Amino acid sequence: MTTIHIKNKCFLLLIIAAISFAGCRKFLDTNENPNLANNASVELLLPAVQAAIGHALGNPLQIHGGIWAQFWTQNPTSSQYRSLDQYSVTTTAFDRPWRMLYSDALQDIQEILKLTAGKEASNQYTAIAYILKAYAFQLATDAFGDVPVAQAATPNITNPAYNPQQQVYDSILNWVDRALTLIDIDAEVTPGTDDLIFQGDMHQWLRFANTFKLRALLRLSEVAPQRAAAGIQTLNNAEFLEDDAQIEYSAVGGNQNPLFSEMLGLSRVQNLVASETVAKYMTQNKDPRADVFFTRYVATGIDSIIGIRQGSFRTNTRRFSLPSAAVGANARNDQSANAPVKLMSAAESYFLQAEAVVRGWLTTGQTALTLFREGIHASFESYNVPAAEAYIAASPAAQWPGGTEAQIRAIIIQKWLAMTGNQSFEAWTEWRRTGYPDFFTVSAATALGDERMPARLLYPSSEVTRNVNFPGIKQIYEPVWWDVD
Repeated sequence: MTTIHIKNKCFLLLIIAAISFAGCRKFLDTNENPNLANNASVELLLPAVQAAIGHALGNPLQIHGGIWAQFWTQNPTSSQYRSLDQYSVTTTAFDRPWRMLYSDALQDIQEILKLTAGKEASNQYTAIAYILKAYAFQLATDAFGDVPVAQAATPNITNPAYNPQQQVYDSILNWVDRALTLIDIDAEVTPGTDDLIFQGDMHQWLRFANTFKLRALLRLSEVAPQRAAAGIQTLNNAEFLEDDAQIEYSAVGGNQNPLFSEMLGLSRVQNLVASETVAKYMTQNKDPRADVFFTRYVATGIDSIIGIRQGSFRTNTRRFSLPSAAVGANARNDQSANAPVKLMSAAESYFLQAEAVVRGWLTTGQTALTLFREGIHASFESYNVPAAEAYIAASPAAQWPGGTEAQIRAIIIQKWLAMTGNQSFEAWTEWRRTGYPDFFTVSAATALGDERMPARLLYPSSEVTRNVNFPGIKQIYEPVWWDVD
């Protein structure tokens, strides 16, 4: 799998420190970026953008997604994330991811586009900037719904107007298409080690752009299927990711995985434990990945992966497994520092293709069944698990059913399993889109009642209190535009 190690430890330490510092200070307006130097170069801005996206995706969004996608739940012996388990969050909880995306990532992206405008030699930086802009806006709109786009990340506009989510997706797809026209896999001038994801490999960025476009279009499958189908058909026989697109971290010099870094800041308190939902499903299906994503609970007569029900933190049980260091979520294991943040994975790529083929919207030269199995193989290979063929042969979860809807269900559940603790926000988002897995349980400590579950992040308090164009409070159970039953 393609992974890019952080080469310039000192430089990345400065970026991460700046992001962390800004996260602890008083929150600024959407368009104010305390990290943006007056004369920054694209070589400095690009890794800053990627680090900011990695931090948002790998810390606050990973935690929310991990709990609401029922990979993790609150440890009964601690209390940090009880509000998430209760679905009882407040607007102040979301200032940080909003700022990371808008004030850090998106404003720096705008600066890159400004610096490279009209410079043909910089086309590959421009292309990457457009892809990252589309990616950051998809994170923002999938999390919050309607968000500022047209007036976002513009320093002289301190109260940006909001755009409907449908328009946000129009922009996302336009930016990806613009990037695709600029990518030249044989370009002489490309980024190098300043590209933390692919180290300037434009062939990989081409694959990433195609795969991301497929993801964005499939997000519209329930709300605008005709548009999704037409857009996906433009990707017939395109090249898609075959490697994980991720940022790697290390234990050296403060470059830890963002989630583990927070755990260190919380004095290594282990707040997250395995959810019964995923632990039970993996155990029933004899899934060897369970031992990769979780530690075993070992006691007299017990040696297994054990989860507890969502929201059961009021119980006195001490029988549960912990998330593993492989996903950066084990406070007691320093190897958590090395866990990557995955922007997109090879497994996701294959599962996206499989779904599009099942729906009759994509031609790849491979059957949906082949792509489904390739997705399972890619997930196993990403974590060096050798038993994919045995799992495919024997596990009920890996069998290929008849009928379009049953096949989509099988694909999404396998995608969910592959994303356990490593693409948590995307797993939760896909559950919102498709309703799969269809065996989630409502938190035992829910504050919502009526079988409601979280369907969005709340708008941050910084917008509620300071943006005069703020469109109004939304409830956590209100679905976003593309989330239709």
